[in-house]
Amino acid sequence: MICKECYSDNPRITPLLKPENCLVKHTQYICSTCERCICIDRDDKRGVYRWSFPFKTLEIAKLYLRTAEVICKDICGIYEIIGKNNRISYKIFHTNDDLENYLLKNKDKSCKDKKPVYISKQYIESPNAQIRRLNNDEIEIYLKEQKQVAK
Repeated sequence: MICKECYSDNPRITPLLKPENCLVKHTQYICSTCERCICIDRDDKRGVYRWSFPFKTLEIAKLYLRTAEVICKDICGIYEIIGKNNRISYKIFHTNDDLENYLLKNKDKSCKDKKPVYISKQYIESPNAQIRRLNNDEIEIYLKEQKQVAK
């Protein structure tokens, strides 16, 4: 069943890359419904949030959509971006203006129809959600559960 708060059907799917490193070093959005941890940290080098990076698939982008909405306090959309050699990626933007600004700065990229391929119906504030770093015990339990779900 898909979580109504964080849009995932797997409460331990994230972090995808280097999960232990991400859980130890980055601030997490902890879903109040399924307790999935989603990296909500800023990248120090680029000065942007993890959710603003390009994603390889729509499914992966959906895993980070909730963090964008929490930061923006509004619904956000996932857009299909076409780059060099017709390479497709997916990016999350708060508004169409944000998409337009991105395309102006990245002339080698385009967005067919300039409409989101996925957008949540409404933004619902989750007063019980947490944004914080996990402690060592929480990290150990989360990683153990992540490995069990992966089997």
